[in-house]
Amino acid sequence: MIHLEGEGWRLAWDGARQPFAVLIGGDGWAAELTLAEAEALRAAVADLVGQHAALVDQLMAEEAIELELERGVWWLAVEGDREQWDLRVMLSPAGGQRAIEGSWPAPASAAFTRALQQLGGQP
Repeated sequence: MIHLEGEGWRLAWDGARQPFAVLIGGDGWAAELTLAEAEALRAAVADLVGQHAALVDQLMAEEAIELELERGVWWLAVEGDREQWDLRVMLSPAGGQRAIEGSWPAPASAAFTRALQQLGGQP
């Protein structure tokens, strides 16, 4: 089992727990994900944060930006400025399945994102 957490975020992976092997959470909320959902989230977050990083040099210091990404069952958004941003996620699977919505404020969003990328080979 891997358990990572910091102020305002949590991330845990336990391959023995099926079908929900991954737990994500923020202040006052948590949700369990399947391995496939967690891997899809990891890839989508990496792409969205990469898009933000690619635009940082084009933003003025006081300029704000919001980027959204919809991929498969996930919708994500980052909102902030050059230095820090909030991350919002929504899982909207097929009918009859559970849905999830959560967010992390800055700087918890950056810490959660780094931790999620560390699990790249796990889930």
